[in-house]
Amino acid sequence: MKAGNGARLFINEVATRDGFQMESRFIPTDDKIALIDRLSALGYAKIEVTSFTSAKAIPALRDGEEVMQRIARRPGVVYTALVPNLRGAERALESRVDEFNIVMSTSETHNLANLRMTREQSFAQLAGVVALAKQAGVPVNVSLSCVFGCPMEGEVPLSAVLGWIDRFAALEVQGITLCDTTGMAFPTQVQAISEAVLARWPALAFTAHFHNTRGMGLANTVAAVEAGIRRLDMSLGGIGGCPYAPGATGNVATEDVAHMLQCMGYDTGMDLGGLIAAAAQLESLVQHELSGQVSRAGHRLTRHAPPADFNDIAERAHARPAHKENA
Repeated sequence: MKAGNGARLFINEVATRDGFQMESRFIPTDDKIALIDRLSALGYAKIEVTSFTSAKAIPALRDGEEVMQRIARRPGVVYTALVPNLRGAERALESRVDEFNIVMSTSETHNLANLRMTREQSFAQLAGVVALAKQAGVPVNVSLSCVFGCPMEGEVPLSAVLGWIDRFAALEVQGITLCDTTGMAFPTQVQAISEAVLARWPALAFTAHFHNTRGMGLANTVAAVEAGIRRLDMSLGGIGGCPYAPGATGNVATEDVAHMLQCMGYDTGMDLGGLIAAAAQLESLVQHELSGQVSRAGHRLTRHAPPADFNDIAERAHARPAHKENA
């Protein structure tokens, strides 16, 4: 395991889209805006604000236009949104989105279950979205689901992953996110795939997106970073999940990952104290306990007071002679 040596990483927040869409309680629009405005000041490279999917499909994000239009844009932060189709792209353009995040799966079964289309149908639809984005001068990132495995098919061949990246690269998209959609990735696999894509497409901006379903999210993050990935998706408090994989948890918690990477010597640009405070605000909004650890325990060097009778303990201990072993 390598020391970070100050290498710069770029952190993307997905709780306000990937996380909120899985919450049973609708988060009021004003509260969403207030949280995003708070997050904007914490050092993020990118915030995934919302989704321009049908309100019937994702009622939790039915206020996407209003949220995107009312947030306070902070220079240097990219405000992105999920754009599923041409109608969503038109809505996103009207709302002044900085980037389109388009999604399809590398697994045929998952794509059919999640998007109700074959992969070829998804690609044809998304190619139209990419063309509209190019015409409007808006960059496009492609989030490829199930890169590290599908909960219905099992392993996804690396050849399939590389083939879909090839096709999107030919459309001149700016970035690709390698998504561990249901937490099936493991570190050596992550390292191998990350190294393969970085070597094949050095000009593309690759992002790693890990869920923590099986407790390997932090280890997978380290594997991706050590392989050369410099952009990372994560979710404040670890909220989120996947409806097609029972038991799947949210993304790795932003505060946990930022804390780990900072301890390792990487420059995340993140305000850890601010993240911990924002996680407390988020917990009050979703009204259930978050899975993040650092938001409860604090930084590793957080100090705690000794026991109330510590002085008496120390005085008695110092009064006793040191025990000597027999020669």
